[in-house]
Amino acid sequence: MATRSRALLLLLSLAAVALTIPGAADAAGLGRGHLVGGWSPIQDVGDAHIQELGGWALVQAKQDRLASDGLRFRQVVRGEKQVVSGMNYRLVVDAADPEGQSAPYVAVVYEQPWTNTRNLTSFKSVSAAH
Repeated sequence: MATRSRALLLLLSLAAVALTIPGAADAAGLGRGHLVGGWSPIQDVGDAHIQELGGWALVQAKQDRLASDGLRFRQVVRGEKQVVSGMNYRLVVDAADPEGQSAPYVAVVYEQPWTNTRNLTSFKSVSAAH
């Protein structure tokens, strides 16, 4: 019993020390940018999945009549993600209007890959989103 108590005390002591060493929390995946339920920046918005989500969001917005049929997807220019029971994505989508002018929109997409669920939560022009 004493050996088990010492082992537990040693483990807790090591965990406390590791969390006080600069950078140790980040290496353990516990850094400040990873709050449970908080939004964190998407580091690589050029990722194929992120770009596909942005294009899908625009197509869905047209179907839901949240965007005009004349808009064309260009690219996702920045975004954030939020871990929930799945993932929320807040994406800034650069679209082109019928005249070819830039028309930025903020799309919020919920995705749960293991159930094949994907929903467009909102789609607003950047000017209307602020």
